[in-house]
Amino acid sequence: MDQAFLPENPYLLLTPGPLTTTPGVKAAMLRDWCTWDADYNRIVEKIRNTLVRLAAKGPGYTAVLMQGSGTFSVEACLTTAIPKNGKLLVLANGAYGRRISLIARRQNIDYTLLDSGDLEPPDPEQLEKRLEMDPKISHVAVVHCETTTGMLNPVDTISEIVHRFNKVFIVDAMSSFGGVPMDMAGLNIDFLISSANKCIQGVPGFGFVIARQSLLEQTEGNARSLSLDLYDQWHTMEAGRGKWRFTSPTHVVRAFAQALEELDQEGGVDERFQRYSFNNRYLITHMREMGFIPLLEDEFQSPIITAFLSPDHPEYEFMEFYTRLKDKGFVIYPGKVTQTDTFRIGNIGDIHPPDMERLVKAVKSSVYWK
Repeated sequence: MDQAFLPENPYLLLTPGPLTTTPGVKAAMLRDWCTWDADYNRIVEKIRNTLVRLAAKGPGYTAVLMQGSGTFSVEACLTTAIPKNGKLLVLANGAYGRRISLIARRQNIDYTLLDSGDLEPPDPEQLEKRLEMDPKISHVAVVHCETTTGMLNPVDTISEIVHRFNKVFIVDAMSSFGGVPMDMAGLNIDFLISSANKCIQGVPGFGFVIARQSLLEQTEGNARSLSLDLYDQWHTMEAGRGKWRFTSPTHVVRAFAQALEELDQEGGVDERFQRYSFNNRYLITHMREMGFIPLLEDEFQSPIITAFLSPDHPEYEFMEFYTRLKDKGFVIYPGKVTQTDTFRIGNIGDIHPPDMERLVKAVKSSVYWK
Protein backbone atom coordinates (compact mmCIF):
# COMPACT_ATOMS: atom_id res chain seq x y z
CA MET A 1 0.00 0.00 0.00
CA ASP A 2 1.29 3.47 -0.94
CA GLN A 3 2.78 5.17 2.13
CA ALA A 4 4.03 8.28 0.36
CA PHE A 5 1.22 10.54 1.58
CA LEU A 6 1.29 9.43 5.22
CA PRO A 7 1.97 12.44 7.48
CA GLU A 8 5.28 12.32 9.32
CA ASN A 9 5.13 12.02 13.10
CA PRO A 10 6.24 15.25 14.81
CA TYR A 11 7.62 13.21 17.72
CA LEU A 12 8.35 9.68 18.91
CA LEU A 13 6.23 8.22 21.70
CA LEU A 14 8.51 6.93 24.46
CA THR A 15 5.56 5.57 26.43
CA PRO A 16 4.25 2.11 27.38
CA GLY A 17 1.51 2.37 24.74
CA PRO A 18 0.11 3.77 22.59
CA LEU A 19 3.54 3.84 21.03
CA THR A 20 5.34 4.78 17.86
CA THR A 21 4.20 2.56 14.99
CA THR A 22 5.74 1.87 11.60
CA PRO A 23 4.51 3.39 8.33
CA GLY A 24 3.35 -0.10 7.33
CA VAL A 25 1.08 -0.42 10.35
CA LYS A 26 -0.37 3.03 9.73
CA ALA A 27 -0.91 2.34 6.03
CA ALA A 28 -2.78 -0.88 6.81
CA MET A 29 -5.63 1.21 8.24
CA LEU A 30 -6.29 3.04 4.96
CA ARG A 31 -8.61 0.36 3.62
CA ASP A 32 -12.16 -0.35 4.81
CA TRP A 33 -13.29 -3.86 5.77
CA CYS A 34 -16.64 -5.57 6.23
CA THR A 35 -16.97 -7.31 9.60
CA TRP A 36 -18.72 -10.42 8.29
CA ASP A 37 -16.79 -10.80 5.04
CA ALA A 38 -14.77 -14.01 4.66
CA ASP A 39 -11.55 -12.13 3.81
CA TYR A 40 -11.71 -10.17 7.05
CA ASN A 41 -12.63 -13.24 9.10
CA ARG A 42 -9.60 -15.07 7.71
CA ILE A 43 -7.42 -12.21 8.97
CA VAL A 44 -8.95 -12.58 12.44
CA GLU A 45 -8.35 -16.34 12.45
CA LYS A 46 -4.75 -15.90 11.33
CA ILE A 47 -4.20 -13.42 14.16
CA ARG A 48 -5.67 -15.85 16.71
CA ASN A 49 -3.49 -18.70 15.49
CA THR A 50 -0.36 -16.53 15.44
CA LEU A 51 -0.97 -15.34 19.00
CA VAL A 52 -1.24 -18.91 20.24
CA ARG A 53 1.96 -19.85 18.43
CA LEU A 54 3.79 -16.90 19.96
CA ALA A 55 2.48 -17.60 23.46
CA ALA A 56 2.81 -21.35 23.95
CA LYS A 57 5.15 -24.05 22.75
CA GLY A 58 2.74 -26.77 23.83
CA PRO A 59 -0.78 -27.61 22.60
CA GLY A 60 -4.11 -26.89 24.21
CA TYR A 61 -4.30 -23.08 24.01
CA THR A 62 -6.68 -20.75 22.19
CA ALA A 63 -6.97 -16.98 21.69
CA VAL A 64 -9.91 -14.60 22.09
CA LEU A 65 -9.93 -11.01 20.83
CA MET A 66 -11.95 -8.45 22.80
CA GLN A 67 -12.96 -4.90 21.85
CA GLY A 68 -11.68 -2.03 24.00
CA SER A 69 -8.48 -1.21 25.82
CA GLY A 70 -6.34 -3.75 27.62
CA THR A 71 -8.25 -3.22 30.86
CA PHE A 72 -11.42 -4.38 29.10
CA SER A 73 -9.71 -7.71 28.43
CA VAL A 74 -8.44 -7.93 32.02
CA GLU A 75 -11.97 -7.41 33.29
CA ALA A 76 -13.40 -9.85 30.74
CA CYS A 77 -10.91 -12.50 31.83
CA LEU A 78 -11.43 -12.03 35.56
CA THR A 79 -15.22 -11.89 35.39
CA THR A 80 -15.44 -14.95 33.15
CA ALA A 81 -12.63 -17.17 34.43
CA ILE A 82 -13.58 -16.90 38.12
CA PRO A 83 -16.84 -18.64 39.03
CA LYS A 84 -19.31 -17.26 41.57
CA ASN A 85 -17.86 -19.49 44.28
CA GLY A 86 -14.24 -18.79 43.35
CA LYS A 87 -11.74 -16.58 45.16
CA LEU A 88 -8.94 -14.51 43.65
CA LEU A 89 -5.54 -13.79 45.16
CA VAL A 90 -4.04 -10.64 43.63
CA LEU A 91 -0.26 -10.13 43.79
CA ALA A 92 0.29 -6.39 43.41
CA ASN A 93 3.30 -4.09 43.37
CA GLY A 94 1.99 -1.18 41.38
CA ALA A 95 -1.06 0.56 39.96
CA TYR A 96 -1.97 -2.17 37.50
CA GLY A 97 -1.91 -4.99 40.02
CA ARG A 98 -4.06 -2.86 42.29
CA ARG A 99 -6.42 -2.22 39.38
CA ILE A 100 -7.03 -5.98 39.22
CA SER A 101 -8.18 -5.90 42.83
CA LEU A 102 -10.38 -2.88 42.06
CA ILE A 103 -12.06 -4.82 39.25
CA ALA A 104 -12.66 -7.72 41.62
CA ARG A 105 -14.20 -5.40 44.21
CA ARG A 106 -16.44 -3.65 41.67
CA GLN A 107 -17.62 -6.99 40.29
CA ASN A 108 -18.23 -8.54 43.72
CA ILE A 109 -15.57 -11.20 43.16
CA ASP A 110 -14.26 -12.62 46.41
CA TYR A 111 -10.58 -11.66 46.55
CA THR A 112 -7.60 -11.05 48.78
CA LEU A 113 -4.72 -8.68 48.06
CA LEU A 114 -1.04 -9.35 48.72
CA ASP A 115 0.62 -5.97 48.09
CA SER A 116 4.42 -5.78 48.29
CA GLY A 117 4.62 -2.03 47.64
CA ASP A 118 5.98 -0.31 44.55
CA LEU A 119 9.64 -1.24 44.85
CA GLU A 120 9.62 -4.94 45.69
CA PRO A 121 8.51 -7.99 43.69
CA PRO A 122 5.89 -10.33 45.14
CA ASP A 123 7.30 -12.36 48.03
CA PRO A 124 7.21 -16.11 47.23
CA GLU A 125 7.13 -17.04 50.92
CA GLN A 126 4.14 -14.79 51.55
CA LEU A 127 2.39 -16.24 48.51
CA GLU A 128 2.95 -19.76 49.77
CA LYS A 129 1.72 -18.89 53.25
CA ARG A 130 -1.40 -17.21 51.90
CA LEU A 131 -2.25 -20.26 49.77
CA GLU A 132 -1.68 -22.56 52.74
CA MET A 133 -3.87 -20.43 55.02
CA ASP A 134 -6.78 -19.91 52.62
CA PRO A 135 -7.89 -23.02 50.71
CA LYS A 136 -10.81 -21.01 49.24
CA ILE A 137 -8.40 -19.27 46.87
CA SER A 138 -8.98 -20.74 43.42
CA HIS A 139 -7.20 -18.21 41.15
CA VAL A 140 -3.99 -16.17 41.39
CA ALA A 141 -3.32 -13.06 39.28
CA VAL A 142 -0.15 -11.03 38.77
CA VAL A 143 1.12 -8.36 36.38
CA HIS A 144 4.21 -9.53 34.49
CA CYS A 145 5.68 -6.11 33.70
CA GLU A 146 4.38 -3.54 36.18
CA THR A 147 4.75 -0.34 34.17
CA THR A 148 4.14 1.80 37.25
CA THR A 149 7.86 1.34 37.86
CA GLY A 150 9.11 -0.81 34.98
CA MET A 151 9.54 -3.86 37.21
CA LEU A 152 9.57 -7.31 35.62
CA ASN A 153 7.96 -9.67 38.11
CA PRO A 154 9.31 -13.24 38.59
CA VAL A 155 6.50 -15.11 36.86
CA ASP A 156 8.50 -18.34 36.79
CA THR A 157 8.89 -18.45 40.58
CA ILE A 158 5.27 -17.46 41.17
CA SER A 159 4.07 -20.03 38.63
CA GLU A 160 5.86 -22.88 40.35
CA ILE A 161 4.09 -22.13 43.64
CA VAL A 162 0.68 -21.56 42.04
CA HIS A 163 0.97 -24.78 40.07
CA ARG A 164 2.05 -26.75 43.14
CA PHE A 165 -1.11 -25.62 44.93
CA ASN A 166 -3.19 -26.46 41.84
CA LYS A 167 -4.60 -22.95 41.38
CA VAL A 168 -5.58 -21.24 38.13
CA PHE A 169 -2.85 -18.78 37.12
CA ILE A 170 -3.78 -15.48 35.42
CA VAL A 171 -0.99 -13.26 34.07
CA ASP A 172 -1.51 -9.69 32.95
CA ALA A 173 1.21 -9.54 30.28
CA MET A 174 -0.11 -6.28 28.86
CA SER A 175 3.26 -4.59 28.47
CA SER A 176 5.48 -7.62 27.99
CA PHE A 177 3.83 -10.04 25.56
CA GLY A 178 5.60 -9.90 22.21
CA GLY A 179 8.61 -8.13 23.69
CA VAL A 180 9.77 -10.52 26.42
CA PRO A 181 10.14 -14.24 25.59
CA MET A 182 7.82 -16.52 27.57
CA ASP A 183 6.12 -19.88 27.16
CA MET A 184 2.67 -20.31 28.67
CA ALA A 185 2.94 -24.08 28.56
CA GLY A 186 6.32 -24.18 30.26
CA LEU A 187 5.20 -21.67 32.90
CA ASN A 188 1.81 -23.31 33.46
CA ILE A 189 -0.01 -20.04 32.76
CA ASP A 190 -3.73 -20.63 32.28
CA PHE A 191 -4.83 -17.16 31.12
CA LEU A 192 -2.55 -14.50 29.61
CA ILE A 193 -3.84 -11.02 28.78
CA SER A 194 -2.35 -8.37 26.50
CA SER A 195 -3.29 -5.58 24.10
CA ALA A 196 -2.84 -4.61 20.46
CA ASN A 197 -0.91 -1.42 21.17
CA LYS A 198 2.00 -2.76 23.22
CA CYS A 199 4.99 -4.90 22.19
CA ILE A 200 3.33 -6.27 19.05
CA GLN A 201 3.39 -2.59 17.99
CA GLY A 202 -0.16 -2.23 16.74
CA VAL A 203 -2.59 0.58 17.57
CA PRO A 204 -5.21 0.85 20.35
CA GLY A 205 -8.65 -0.69 19.89
CA PHE A 206 -8.68 -4.24 21.19
CA GLY A 207 -7.03 -6.60 23.63
CA PHE A 208 -6.78 -10.36 23.73
CA VAL A 209 -6.71 -13.31 26.09
CA ILE A 210 -4.76 -16.47 25.37
CA ALA A 211 -6.25 -19.27 27.44
CA ARG A 212 -5.89 -22.92 28.23
CA GLN A 213 -8.82 -24.14 26.16
CA SER A 214 -9.92 -26.86 28.58
CA LEU A 215 -10.35 -24.24 31.32
CA LEU A 216 -12.02 -21.68 29.06
CA GLU A 217 -14.57 -24.30 28.02
CA GLN A 218 -15.58 -24.64 31.68
CA THR A 219 -16.41 -20.94 32.08
CA GLU A 220 -19.74 -20.88 30.24
CA GLY A 221 -22.25 -18.94 32.30
CA ASN A 222 -19.67 -17.40 34.64
CA ALA A 223 -19.60 -13.94 33.05
CA ARG A 224 -20.98 -11.04 35.04
CA SER A 225 -21.32 -8.89 31.90
CA LEU A 226 -22.83 -9.33 28.46
CA SER A 227 -20.27 -7.39 26.43
CA LEU A 228 -17.31 -8.73 28.46
CA ASP A 229 -18.34 -12.39 28.32
CA LEU A 230 -15.04 -13.96 27.31
CA TYR A 231 -16.51 -17.43 26.85
CA ASP A 232 -19.30 -16.20 24.58
CA GLN A 233 -16.82 -14.16 22.53
CA TRP A 234 -14.58 -17.20 22.15
CA HIS A 235 -17.49 -19.50 21.28
CA THR A 236 -18.70 -17.09 18.57
CA MET A 237 -15.20 -16.78 17.10
CA GLU A 238 -14.80 -20.55 17.07
CA ALA A 239 -18.19 -21.22 15.48
CA GLY A 240 -18.03 -18.28 13.08
CA ARG A 241 -14.36 -18.76 12.16
CA GLY A 242 -13.28 -15.22 12.97
CA LYS A 243 -16.65 -13.59 13.58
CA TRP A 244 -17.01 -11.20 16.52
CA ARG A 245 -20.23 -10.98 18.54
CA PHE A 246 -20.47 -7.20 18.19
CA THR A 247 -18.88 -4.63 15.86
CA SER A 248 -15.14 -5.17 15.74
CA PRO A 249 -12.42 -2.50 15.23
CA THR A 250 -11.72 -3.56 11.65
CA HIS A 251 -9.00 -1.04 10.83
CA VAL A 252 -7.17 -1.76 14.08
CA VAL A 253 -7.39 -5.51 13.47
CA ARG A 254 -5.86 -5.12 10.01
CA ALA A 255 -3.09 -2.94 11.46
CA PHE A 256 -2.41 -5.61 14.08
CA ALA A 257 -2.13 -8.28 11.38
CA GLN A 258 0.49 -6.10 9.67
CA ALA A 259 2.28 -5.60 13.00
CA LEU A 260 2.47 -9.38 13.49
CA GLU A 261 4.00 -9.76 10.03
CA GLU A 262 6.58 -7.10 10.89
CA LEU A 263 7.38 -8.86 14.17
CA ASP A 264 8.14 -12.01 12.16
CA GLN A 265 10.26 -10.02 9.70
CA GLU A 266 12.27 -8.59 12.59
CA GLY A 267 13.13 -12.10 13.71
CA GLY A 268 10.40 -12.77 16.26
CA VAL A 269 10.08 -12.06 19.95
CA ASP A 270 13.71 -12.91 20.75
CA GLU A 271 15.05 -10.30 18.33
CA ARG A 272 12.57 -7.68 19.48
CA PHE A 273 13.56 -8.39 23.07
CA GLN A 274 17.19 -7.78 22.13
CA ARG A 275 16.33 -4.43 20.53
CA TYR A 276 14.26 -3.31 23.50
CA SER A 277 17.00 -4.45 25.88
CA PHE A 278 19.63 -2.47 23.99
CA ASN A 279 17.40 0.61 24.08
CA ASN A 280 16.96 0.18 27.82
CA ARG A 281 20.65 -0.36 28.62
CA TYR A 282 21.76 2.54 26.44
CA LEU A 283 19.20 4.84 28.02
CA ILE A 284 20.06 3.94 31.63
CA THR A 285 23.82 4.18 31.03
CA HIS A 286 23.65 7.66 29.55
CA MET A 287 20.97 8.97 31.90
CA ARG A 288 23.17 7.93 34.83
CA GLU A 289 26.07 9.82 33.27
CA MET A 290 23.85 12.92 33.28
CA GLY A 291 22.97 12.44 36.94
CA PHE A 292 19.55 10.81 36.58
CA ILE A 293 18.94 7.94 39.00
CA PRO A 294 16.79 4.93 38.02
CA LEU A 295 14.07 4.10 40.51
CA LEU A 296 14.70 0.34 40.43
CA GLU A 297 17.71 -1.83 41.05
CA ASP A 298 19.04 -3.34 37.82
CA GLU A 299 17.92 -6.85 38.80
CA PHE A 300 14.27 -5.77 38.80
CA GLN A 301 14.33 -3.59 35.68
CA SER A 302 12.38 -4.66 32.60
CA PRO A 303 13.39 -3.62 29.07
CA ILE A 304 9.93 -2.10 28.56
CA ILE A 305 9.93 1.20 30.47
CA THR A 306 12.27 2.85 32.98
CA ALA A 307 11.30 5.12 35.88
CA PHE A 308 13.79 7.78 36.94
CA LEU A 309 13.78 9.80 40.13
CA SER A 310 12.83 13.41 39.49
CA PRO A 311 15.82 15.75 39.97
CA ASP A 312 16.03 17.17 43.47
CA HIS A 313 16.29 20.76 42.35
CA PRO A 314 13.92 23.66 43.13
CA GLU A 315 13.74 24.75 39.49
CA TYR A 316 12.85 21.32 38.08
CA GLU A 317 9.28 20.91 36.83
CA PHE A 318 8.21 17.83 34.90
CA MET A 319 5.98 19.71 32.42
CA GLU A 320 8.78 22.12 31.52
CA PHE A 321 11.16 19.19 30.95
CA TYR A 322 8.43 17.32 29.04
CA THR A 323 7.73 20.30 26.77
CA ARG A 324 11.38 20.84 25.97
CA LEU A 325 11.79 17.20 24.97
CA LYS A 326 8.56 17.23 22.97
CA ASP A 327 9.81 20.25 21.03
CA LYS A 328 12.89 18.17 20.17
CA GLY A 329 10.80 15.22 18.95
CA PHE A 330 10.31 12.99 22.02
CA VAL A 331 7.29 12.43 24.28
CA ILE A 332 7.99 10.86 27.67
CA TYR A 333 5.63 9.80 30.47
CA PRO A 334 4.88 11.19 33.94
CA GLY A 335 5.53 9.08 37.01
CA LYS A 336 2.92 6.86 38.65
CA VAL A 337 4.63 5.70 41.83
CA THR A 338 2.53 6.51 44.89
CA GLN A 339 5.24 7.79 47.24
CA THR A 340 8.13 8.86 45.00
CA ASP A 341 8.34 11.66 42.42
CA THR A 342 9.43 10.09 39.12
CA PHE A 343 9.14 10.30 35.35
CA ARG A 344 9.23 7.39 32.91
CA ILE A 345 10.77 6.72 29.51
CA GLY A 346 9.59 3.81 27.38
CA ASN A 347 11.84 1.71 25.17
CA ILE A 348 9.22 -0.08 23.07
CA GLY A 349 7.58 0.60 19.72
CA ASP A 350 9.33 1.46 16.47
CA ILE A 351 12.32 2.82 18.40
CA HIS A 352 15.86 1.92 17.34
CA PRO A 353 19.43 2.67 18.52
CA PRO A 354 19.81 5.89 16.46
CA ASP A 355 16.59 7.15 18.08
CA MET A 356 18.04 6.51 21.54
CA GLU A 357 21.21 8.37 20.59
CA ARG A 358 19.14 11.37 19.52
CA LEU A 359 17.08 11.13 22.72
CA VAL A 360 20.18 11.28 24.91
CA LYS A 361 21.34 14.41 23.09
CA ALA A 362 17.87 15.92 23.48
CA VAL A 363 17.86 15.22 27.22
CA LYS A 364 21.30 16.83 27.61
CA SER A 365 20.13 19.98 25.87
CA SER A 366 16.83 20.04 27.82
CA VAL A 367 18.38 20.09 31.31
CA TYR A 368 17.71 23.70 32.31
CA TRP A 369 17.88 23.45 36.12
CA LYS A 370 21.65 23.14 36.62
